[in-house]
Amino acid sequence: MIEVQTIQVGEMETNCYIITDTETNDIAIVDPGAVSKKVRKFVERYTDNIRYILLTHAHFDHIAYTAYIQKNTHAKTVISEIDEQILNDSMKNLSVPFDGRPVPEIKADITLKDNDTLPFGNTEIRFLLTPGHTQGSGCFLIENHLFTGDTLMKLSMGRTDLPTGNIREIGSSLQRLAKLEQNYKVYPGHGGLSDLAYEKMYNPYLN
Repeated sequence: MIEVQTIQVGEMETNCYIITDTETNDIAIVDPGAVSKKVRKFVERYTDNIRYILLTHAHFDHIAYTAYIQKNTHAKTVISEIDEQILNDSMKNLSVPFDGRPVPEIKADITLKDNDTLPFGNTEIRFLLTPGHTQGSGCFLIENHLFTGDTLMKLSMGRTDLPTGNIREIGSSLQRLAKLEQNYKVYPGHGGLSDLAYEKMYNPYLN
């Protein structure tokens, strides 16, 4: 069974998610986007249980605390093979334009293509490539949980006017999510949680 904890981090109020397999106590952290006392305390307490750092895309407000977790755990950092190329590009990851300084250097341990899977506890993580917000943006599916980063937001979608963004691509990505049959719980990169049935009914970008 999977449990999810939300910790909002940074000035951009990014949702950082702590995913735990309650049967094995394996942990994955999604989008550690800024220095956070809560995340740090969690890492210090569960150092040996953290298996993955899952990055939905390479923007600074989703990756900035990754290097700290890498340094203090044996977790593998996971991102699409496309967005790996901008992880340490301070202009394309927006750290310098938005924050005035580059994020600490990050090394990706695992790069994913569409529909790749990772073992996690007694289940698996499936990666969906959903370009549009960035060219390599993706979503992570774990049981009935869908972590959408800045692709799908509650009643909205991510912006496409930043480097490697594309309005037509995000439209196609959202339609792909709309075709998923299961009513997944939706965990976006910013804002409130939702579920896929609700988004299909009320989100104008999924209709």
